[in-house]
Parts: sequence; structure tokens; C-alpha cells
Amino acid sequence: MATPHIESNLEDIAEVVLMPGDPLRAKYIAEEFLTDYKLINTVRNMYGYTGYYKGKRITVFASGMGVPSIGIYSYELYKFYHVEKIIRIGTSGSFHKDVKLLDVVLSTGAYCKSYFDQLLDNQDINYVEASHNLNDKIKKVAEDAHIPLKVGKTITSDVFDLYADSEDVFRTNFPGDDYLSVEMEAFGLFYVAKKLGREASCLMTVVDSFYDKRSLSSEDRERSLDQMIELALDTAVL
Repeated sequence: MATPHIESNLEDIAEVVLMPGDPLRAKYIAEEFLTDYKLINTVRNMYGYTGYYKGKRITVFASGMGVPSIGIYSYELYKFYHVEKIIRIGTSGSFHKDVKLLDVVLSTGAYCKSYFDQLLDNQDINYVEASHNLNDKIKKVAEDAHIPLKVGKTITSDVFDLYADSEDVFRTNFPGDDYLSVEMEAFGLFYVAKKLGREASCLMTVVDSFYDKRSLSSEDRERSLDQMIELALDTAVL
């Protein structure tokens, strides 16, 4: 079978999917963490791979950037390929004083001012929660592995946060000060999962912050991302 954006056969895709934004990160995860993997999608260079991690079959499938893009791929994977769980793994910014560079954030839900929900099914919902069940598994795996997590709400923005004219301008468009991270996809994933009765979570490594202006080395960034990837993979095999 195929959809407008995925060329894979039904049997090519596992029921659990890790979803980075960057197609090259999907390639990296397959090459570094999976065994017996194969490339199962190249449409629009949105790479997907299926292989094995600790004996369990896992698919890694890129989403691209923004709510519309992750909305397309998550919808088609859930609806037509019978995927049960998607864990988004990516990077984020933060303007919360307690969240520092390279912290790993687990989203409990995402707020967004997009029209995605209204155009998809005439809803007006600005906040959608992640899967409690899947998040509980991630927290347990993190605890057992002694990986510190920052757990809280996420802002999903249509604008890359560093391009905003000022922190004040950016903040005035979102409610409250208890949002830990700013990214561009989680709301779309959570909304589609809720609509289709599936599970979705979002793990992020913080790579820019209004409060922490350090410059990250490529080694620091890769090491932190690898920790997040392994956390998601170890959750996926449960």
C-alpha cells in the first residue's frame, strides 16, 4: 500500500515509531542504534527506517518541521499503517529560568494558536495533552537509568523562537509562565493521536534558551541527543 506521502508497504512499519524532525537524524538513529534495519521511505526525502532494537522491531520516521508536516506523517502512520505509538524526539528552546541548555524535557501537553484543529475537523482547541500511559513509561525508564527529566507543558509555535523580535513579544502570545519548552511540532502530533485514539509523547533536548547563553559544542549536543534517543528507544521496547 502507499499514501500520498509514504511509499511503504503495510508490513514495513512497526507499531511503535520514533519521530525526529530531521530526515538525517532518522538515518543517524538507524545506523547507530538499530540492527538489521532497512530504508522503507524516501518520498520527498522524508526518510523512514525499520529495524530492531534489543530484539524489538522499531520504525524511525522523520516528520519534517512544523505542525502541518508532522500532522501529515502522524495521520498517515496512525490511520493507514496502524501505528499505535509515536514518540517525537527533537530539540527545543526554552524561556523558563529553571530549564537549562541540554536538559531533557518530557512534554505533558502542548499549547498552540494554529488553525490546524479547526481545518482538520472544525474544533477550537488550543491545548492537547500527551499520552499519560506513554509518559509514565518514559518517566520510569528515565528514573531507572538515572536520567534527569524536566516534565511540563510545551508551547508549539509557528515561528522559530529565536527569530521573535523580543522575549516579551513572544511571551505575550502564550498563557502563563509554566511552559518549559518551545518547539514546532508537538501540538500537531498530540492532536492527531487524540483524534485517532492512539498514543503520542514528545521528548526534547533544549538547545537554545533565553536564560542560558552558552555556546554548545557539537560533542555536547550529540551526547545529550544520544541520551534522549536511547531513552525513547528503551521506552519503545517495553
